[in-house]
Parts: sequence; C-alpha cells; structure tokens
Amino acid sequence: MKHTYHIHGMTCNGCRNHVEQTLSKVKGVTTASVDLEKAEATIEMTSHIPIEMFQKAMQDDGGSYSIHKKKPHPASPKGRSSDVKNDKSEKSPLRGLGATFYCPMHCEGDKTYDQPGDCPVCGMDLVEEVDLSATTKEQWTCPMHPEVVKDGPGACPICGMDLVPMEADSSAEEKTYKKLLKKFWIAVAFTLPIFLIAMSEMIPDNPLYDVIEQKSWNWIQLALSIPVVFYATWMFFERAYRSIKTWNLNMFTLIGIGSGVAWLFSVFGMLFPDFFPEQFKTENGAVHVYFEAATVILTLVLMGQVLEARAHSKTNSAVKELLKLAPNKAVRLVDGKEEEVSIDTIEKGDVLRVKPGDKIPVDGSITEGKTTVDESMISGEPIPVDKVEHDKVSSGTINGNQSFLMKAEKVGSDTLLSQIVHMVNDASRSRAPIQKLADTVSGYFVPVVVIISLITFAVWALWGPEPTYVYALVNAIAVLIIACPCALGLATPMSVMVGVGKGAQNGVLIKNAEALEKMDKVDTLIVDKTGTITEGKPTVEKIGVFRERFRESEITHFITSLNSSSEHPLAEATVKYGKERNIEISKTENFSAVSGKGVEGTVDGKKLALGNAKMMEFAKATISSEMQTEAQSYQKQGKTVSYLAADGEVSGYVVIGDKIKQTSSQAIKELQDKGIAVIMLTGDNHDTAKAVASELNLADFKAGMLPEDKLKEVTKLQEQGKVVAMAGDGINDAPALAKSDVGIAMGTGTDVAIESAMITLVKGDLHGIVKAKNLSHAVMKNIKQNLFFALIYNTLGVPIAAGVLFPFFGILLSPMIAALAMSFSSVSVIANALRLRTKSIN
Repeated sequence: MKHTYHIHGMTCNGCRNHVEQTLSKVKGVTTASVDLEKAEATIEMTSHIPIEMFQKAMQDDGGSYSIHKKKPHPASPKGRSSDVKNDKSEKSPLRGLGATFYCPMHCEGDKTYDQPGDCPVCGMDLVEEVDLSATTKEQWTCPMHPEVVKDGPGACPICGMDLVPMEADSSAEEKTYKKLLKKFWIAVAFTLPIFLIAMSEMIPDNPLYDVIEQKSWNWIQLALSIPVVFYATWMFFERAYRSIKTWNLNMFTLIGIGSGVAWLFSVFGMLFPDFFPEQFKTENGAVHVYFEAATVILTLVLMGQVLEARAHSKTNSAVKELLKLAPNKAVRLVDGKEEEVSIDTIEKGDVLRVKPGDKIPVDGSITEGKTTVDESMISGEPIPVDKVEHDKVSSGTINGNQSFLMKAEKVGSDTLLSQIVHMVNDASRSRAPIQKLADTVSGYFVPVVVIISLITFAVWALWGPEPTYVYALVNAIAVLIIACPCALGLATPMSVMVGVGKGAQNGVLIKNAEALEKMDKVDTLIVDKTGTITEGKPTVEKIGVFRERFRESEITHFITSLNSSSEHPLAEATVKYGKERNIEISKTENFSAVSGKGVEGTVDGKKLALGNAKMMEFAKATISSEMQTEAQSYQKQGKTVSYLAADGEVSGYVVIGDKIKQTSSQAIKELQDKGIAVIMLTGDNHDTAKAVASELNLADFKAGMLPEDKLKEVTKLQEQGKVVAMAGDGINDAPALAKSDVGIAMGTGTDVAIESAMITLVKGDLHGIVKAKNLSHAVMKNIKQNLFFALIYNTLGVPIAAGVLFPFFGILLSPMIAALAMSFSSVSVIANALRLRTKSIN
C-alpha cells in the first residue's frame, strides 16, 4: 500500500533526510521516500496507517515539520511551503529575503525559519539573516499622522506638515539583545539579594539572624528566586525540556538539569526537612538551600546569552557594510530634464547623471564625461580608477569630483554589488568540512557529560569527606554547568562568517566555506594567460596581408565583420580597431565559435575562418612556412597572431598585444614563496606563451591548450595527489575551473567562468589569489584555535569540576564559577573569530 503526502517546512536536503528518517521509524512503514522539490513524501506501508500517526511522529520530533494529505491544487513555487523564503524578485536592486532566521551553529544545514525563536536542535537563539532589501527603499511619514507613508518627500495630505524619513525598524538581533538585556537586569536585581543573604552565612555571628531566623531567610530567598527562574531565565528550562523530548541534547539540557536540580532540591528541603540526613542540615536544623547557586548560575548564563547576542551582530557586519553602499536615489534624464527617482524604478537603458561625490546607483557604462571612481569598497584597492567614455562603472562605488552621464546596463539583482552581497550572505552560512569534527564530538558530548556527572555524584557520595552527599550534589551540578558544547558548535561558523566578510571587503568573494578550507591546502596553481596574467585588454597592433588579391582594408573588413558576432576579448579588440578606422561592418551568416580555436562564418559571400593554427587545420587551410615564420616573429615578442582564411586559403593575419598586469610577476613570486607550484596553461601558441613565461620566471607552462586539454591537465595533477587551484576568466576555462579543487574566477571575466568557480576576484588581479591564500590560512588557523579552546576547555574544565584536584590541592569548583566560565567560553570563541576583522591579508 502506497500513499503520497505533502510535507510542510522543508528547506534543504538536511530537512529531507530528517523527515525521511522520522517517517521510516513509524510502525508499519516499509519504506519512506521524500522529495524536496515537490515537498512530498511517498510512504509504503504493510496496511493503512492513519495520517494522525505520522503527524504525531512529526510533533514528537520537535514540531519543525508537518505532514498533510496531498491537495489537488498546485503548491507554492517549486512545491515548497509558502512560508519558505524563495523570493528572487528582480525588482529590488538587492533581492530581499524578508524576515528570515537561522541557527548560528547551522545545526540543520541551510534550514531557515520565518519567525524568531530557538533552534530545535541546539536551543540557541535563532539569528536574523541580514535583510538584503533593507537599504533599497526609503519611505517618508508624517510626524503628526504616522499612518501616512509615502515613497518620497512631500507634504502630509492631512495636516500639510513636511514628511520626514522613517527610521528603519531595529533588527531582530537588536530586539533580541534588548529583550535579553532587560531580563538580565531583572535577574540581577533579584539574584543579588539572594547571593548576599547566602554569603552572609560566612560571617561569624551572622547579623541577619538577629533580625529573623534562618528558615525565614530561606523563604525570602525562595520568593526572590521565583522571578529569576520563572520569568527571566524560564526559556532555558523550556529549551532543556524540548531537547530531552526530541533527544537533541545540547548546552541547555545541562543547564536545565543542573540549575533545576539545585532549585528543586532547595524547595523540597524547605517543605520536607525531615526527609534529609543530618549532613544536609545546618545547626538550626534547616536544610542547606542552593537558591543562590541556581539563580547565580542562571543569571550568569543569561549574561553569556546577552554578550553572544551583541557579538553576533558584529560577525555579519561585512554584509551590513556592503548594504550601506547601495544608494536609495538616482538622477535620471528624461527628455533632457533631470528627475530624482527611487533606485527601484531604474530600468535597463535609462540614462543617469552621477554628480560629484555621489554613489553610482547601478552597473553601466559612461556615455558622456570622464571622472575618477573610488572602487575600494568592492575591489579592496584604495587608489581611485580613471574612467572615460565607454568604461564600465559599478553600483555602490563613489564618483570623484566630476559629473558624468551613464547608461544603466545591469539593474536589480544583476548588479555586481547585489551579487557580492548575496554571495557573501550565502557563503557566511555554509558549512566547512572541518565542522564535521565538531558535529561528531557534540553528538556524544552531552550524554557523556551527564554520565560523568552521575559518576561524580556516586564517587563523592561513597568516598568523599563529610558531608558526603552535599559534596556529591554540588560537584555533580558543577560538572553539568561547566560543560559547554555551545563553544564547540560556534567554533567553525563564527570564523567562516567573519572570514567571508573580510574577503569581500578586500575583493575576494568566497562562494562557500569549503573553498576556504581547500584553498588553505592548495599546492598547485594553474593560471590562464589572457585576462588572468595579462590585462585582458588586447589591442590590435598590425593587420597583415598574405595574398595580394586582398588589400589590408579588405582583410580588416573581413576580420571586423566576422568578430562582430563574437564575445571573445580578442574579438572586441579587432571590432574596436575597425570602428576607429571607419571600416564598414557587414552581416555575418552561419557564424560559429569553435572552442579553443577561433570563429568561422560567411561575410559578403566568402567563407571565412579566423583563429590559431588549429583553426586553420579545422578550416582545411594550409599555413606556408613563410607565413609561419612571419607570424613567429611577432609571437616571440609575446604577441598573439590570428590567421584569416578566405574560401580555404590563408589570406591575412592580425597581431594582437595584451600587456602583462603589473602585479602578475610579484603575485606569482609570492605564491611560489609559499610553496605553490604555478603552471601557465594557454590556448595561445608556444612562442607567445614562452615569451610571457620568461618574463614572469615561470618554468612550467603549456601552450595550444584546448578546454579539454586544460581539464585533462587538472585531472592528471589531481591523480598525482596535488591539491589544484585553477584561475581563469573565459568560457574555455569553465570546465577546468569546475574540475579543480578550487576554481578561481577573475571578476572581469565571463559569467560562465564566475559561475563555475568557488572564489571570484572582483578586480581580476592575480594578487587576489595571494589574498585568498592568506585569508584561507587565517580562517583555518582561527577555526583550529577555536576548536582547540573549546576542546581543551571542556577536557580540563569537566575533570576539575568533578573534583580531581581536591585530593591533591583541596581545590573544588563552585557551580557559580563553573557557570561564569561556561558563559565566557562561548563569548571567547566569538571574540577570537572577530579578530579576523583586523587581520591583514594583503
């Protein structure tokens, strides 16, 4: 018997696996298969099982997902539940995800929630994902009539007062922080007198007992503890209960058990004092109470949560800073008149005026004027860049002291700034492979700590000094409280989040955390030549004629017309050359690009082929020895020569020069000094490749490489045990970029190359690879430090709390000190991760 149901609440493969396992455990189910895209579960069963059974299984598992009978009407996009954030609207310049929350420890992978709350696995407060549309729209309201909201300034239609900008609502992080801070001060207000009352017992002839007897003070402590336990810190007990119910044991399991036992013991002792042996009682016959231990522990843990909430807002500060780069307004020219418009209304093709000091609103090219642009916010380079007509400009960069006109070419989520923000946002929430170690340890951690706590109680009760049971109880609670799986879970994601943001601020865009980990292990780097080592701004230096039946102008006409249909950088150079000489461009028919070789097509009735020697072979055109000698004279100078064949005969050639980037030589040397073998693979000929390699002191290079050749070379090196990074910028580099351990795309390259890569260098400069290597090393070192701190802390802290030092040095760890140490362990991990913000990666 087979039934299909709709599953609500899945957002990732982690969710799918979890739901599949939960359904498979229901009695009577033979197999359960869950489809994430359709949001469906297909369940085979021996006999009919009521849907209520599956609903109960989901509820018992924590209630994160729900199952329903499949309805006939279509589901939401991609079959996912309507509350899943899946909006990819092109309207907003920075695609907003709305109010989305996730666990900072990524317990459920990429799973997100629509409302704030606690992670059902680890119990931590969910963190709000940065609203990527927060700065794209400014709204105005009336100070007297707040119900009036407009998209721009003006007068209130009710009272006529000038509208004022609306203040953005504080983020969920800020609201969580303020809420926790309020509870913390309430907890302090009630915990402090409890602590003073308890500590007064250490004073000889306690003066408080002259006022009222000890039993009455105990009742006062109980009364004062109620607001702390049942209001300020009640959430810890809710999380502990939920963790035990779902068996997702975590930090709050230990806190709830430890402080709960101390508080309940105290209440029970006051109500039933005769139940306890004498060693639990004072001289006055009252049972020792531990209200101060319970409330101080809970208050200190709450303080740790407050500090974490404040620290979390700093870890994604890079995304917030990038968001600030996006302007809200732009000046658009319509029929020669300027009008200020919201950035949301800008469309492709609009002409915009950018005034001195203004932020450039969208991506485009300058149509009139010249200026200098500060691109440091996206490239990491502090020197302003000169811009003239036809040069590209990017959203969020800052204009210099001259006005210019530009044409909008990329708007909405297509802009470079928008893509950077989304890449950083997605990467900061990805999981590094090293995190599997922390996940594995955390899975066993809490049960082991509970067992150690029980063993501690038993050992002290059997062999401890008098009062044995008091020592046993206090030390068992200390073991529960000091153990902190939270610090272990935060070790990796905090470093990744800060590191990814640091990279973005320096023009190094990391697609996911795995790229950071692999980049640190890279020992071999393959680089393309054109656009990677060279500037990628080729210029035509000569048009040559091989056969007298064509003049130079005709050869130029053929090359320009044929290349007008190509997107290759070399083709753009020839088209630009032809236009500058007013060469007529004819329509090309049957155009085709032959990857790694060249292009072909028909112009003015002649079948043309343009490209390297392999292209001539492909076109069955023979290159004579004289032609080859003439071409080699340029190739040995590092120039690129493309042959032109007309109707099967090689008739001319074009010489193209492409300067080596100023930073390439230094970057390659720095990488070699780090022990990385640098290999240049290029589709260009051997002589040109050799000239470039000699200038860069590169001993290892290969020329005439087709896309499949580059792919084979990457595979060959990987089979030799090398960890290979590939840097390229063209479509022909995409297969090798995807196959390599770490693909590095030049931000100046094609979209296909960027999509295939794990790391993108905004400036398209080899020095960015040095930055990426330094960044990956710094992040991995930081992660290892965090893991070391967390593991060593727990390795040393738990035995000390259990009392192993007592027989030798008489040292015991108070549960209150254990709580303080536990809270600061998590904060110390976050603080260590934040150090990456000041790390230099240049």
